[in-house]
Amino acid sequence: MCRIYGYFNSTASPNEMRAVGALQRHGGPDHTGTARAPGWGLGSNRLAIVDLDGGRQPYELDGRITVVFNGELYNHDALRAQLRRRGHTFADRCDGAIIPALYAEYGERFTDLLDGMYAVAVLDTRERPELLLATDESGMKPLYYRWDPVERSLHFSSEIPALLGFEGISRMVWGPGLDAYLASRTPFGEQTMFEEIKVLPPATTLRCTLGATPGTTRRRAAPAPVPGDPDKAAKLVRESLRTEVGRLLVADVPVALITSGGLDSSLVTALAAEHGPVHSFNIAYRGTWPFDERHFAREAAEHVGAVYHQVELDPATLPDLIEDVVWHLGQPNADPITVSTYALFAAVREAGYTVALTGDAADEVFGGYARMRAAFETAPSGSDWYAPYLDSLAVLPADRRHTLYTDDYRLLVEGVPPIPPDALGRLRHGEGTVLERITDFELGHRLPAYHLRRVDHLSMAHSVEARLPFCQRGVTALGRALPDALKIGRGQVKRTLYGAAAGLVPAGVHGRAKQPFTLPVTDMLAPGTPLWEFARDVLAPSRLRSAGRLDPRAVDALFESQALRPDGTTALTVWALMTYEVWQEQFQGATKPVDVVAASA
Repeated sequence: MCRIYGYFNSTASPNEMRAVGALQRHGGPDHTGTARAPGWGLGSNRLAIVDLDGGRQPYELDGRITVVFNGELYNHDALRAQLRRRGHTFADRCDGAIIPALYAEYGERFTDLLDGMYAVAVLDTRERPELLLATDESGMKPLYYRWDPVERSLHFSSEIPALLGFEGISRMVWGPGLDAYLASRTPFGEQTMFEEIKVLPPATTLRCTLGATPGTTRRRAAPAPVPGDPDKAAKLVRESLRTEVGRLLVADVPVALITSGGLDSSLVTALAAEHGPVHSFNIAYRGTWPFDERHFAREAAEHVGAVYHQVELDPATLPDLIEDVVWHLGQPNADPITVSTYALFAAVREAGYTVALTGDAADEVFGGYARMRAAFETAPSGSDWYAPYLDSLAVLPADRRHTLYTDDYRLLVEGVPPIPPDALGRLRHGEGTVLERITDFELGHRLPAYHLRRVDHLSMAHSVEARLPFCQRGVTALGRALPDALKIGRGQVKRTLYGAAAGLVPAGVHGRAKQPFTLPVTDMLAPGTPLWEFARDVLAPSRLRSAGRLDPRAVDALFESQALRPDGTTALTVWALMTYEVWQEQFQGATKPVDVVAASA
């Protein structure tokens, strides 16, 4: 597991490369390596997971193929044996070491053979120099880039703050970004909150040849055959997960489990415990709060004999944590659970663990969200499922969002879709059933943007590699192939996954109603608390007036409403706006006045 960075058809001094690497060294503290030649440079920060004494990047082949790699390949031993039969030799047993030879043999198609999570950069100088960037099928390992069409140069990095470390990378804020953020809780698609910075989508290969405009290709794995019988489908899913969890436990460093108390992480914990003693971590909040799941998490861990670690977060420390969280994310994410995630992985690392398995993505793969069920049950009647579904993704619906804006900003975003139009077009009118289209949208857009980047950045902030069994392509292929009725039906979501978990997780976890794993921000955001005072300061009218996007009177009204009648939507809105303002302040100088943005839009 690493952090990677580099440039193509440009220049950067050794000091500049060193500075960029230092900005994301938390994700790879064990070794830093670079390779440079006229017109290009590649760099890597390594977090040692496999072959602790090897893995020196960049990897090279014949001095003409140079590779930097971030991720884990769970089939690298089989690929290494295959490549050895073709005459290739390897200096170590690190997974990434096979990529130069694999690329030499298969070219751009080498990604079809990779099974795992990855973001990879390949610099090929055998003929006309070209740079290839590629991401895994789920987008577990983010890769950000900036293409300069005038200079025809490209810069990339695993994290946004590191990318901004390259000289000449603009910090200009994307004008409609605030509206997009409030519409989906973090920007979907390739556009980030920075005007010139993009993120490579999942399952995408970007190819940039010297002097030419980059082109991208998308890959899509075929769904796996799934029996229509519920019991057989559940057994198939259970065995697939059992295989993936077993593979993801392999490492040369200690491995832990994240157990929230819900079905998904409890099932991963149970399957991991089949391989021997495991350690399980759960986070809760000091004091008495709603949605406390610690007793379910403890029950799930003790049911399979796991050693249980309870992490407690003091709500009084939230203001201090928020600033660190926003910095590591590089752009705002409206989910309050970001702070808990950050604190949880800090505790995992402090306890001596470098790898942690999580239960993320099960809801997207197997149909676990209430919004999915609502659309699934509404669509057959001919009633509108689309607008309520989009509203469920937002911090608050469009008509309420716009009441928060100044007149100038409302004019700026008028007619600008906050979610990529092509994604919305496929969601509303694409092929397949409503649930199939929603699943594609969740997996292709919301999951990587809202969940996976959060997990990656906040785990790697503490030098912890998060591994996600439900994102393994064998599991996602099964989930995509399930008939609608085996995902949602008979008043239940995730029907097949519940079937797969039967007998493995305790009855109290298996039979409980689904609830979100979240920070109880509605109760914590109350007058007199440190969080309230911090939010009031960050959202002070003077600050909002200078930016020109949010109407100070409308924001004040949110605080008044939350003080008198605490409400989940109001609390989330205050949290989201607070997070946005913290982000804007941290990357200060990135904002141009709204009237200038509007004039150039």
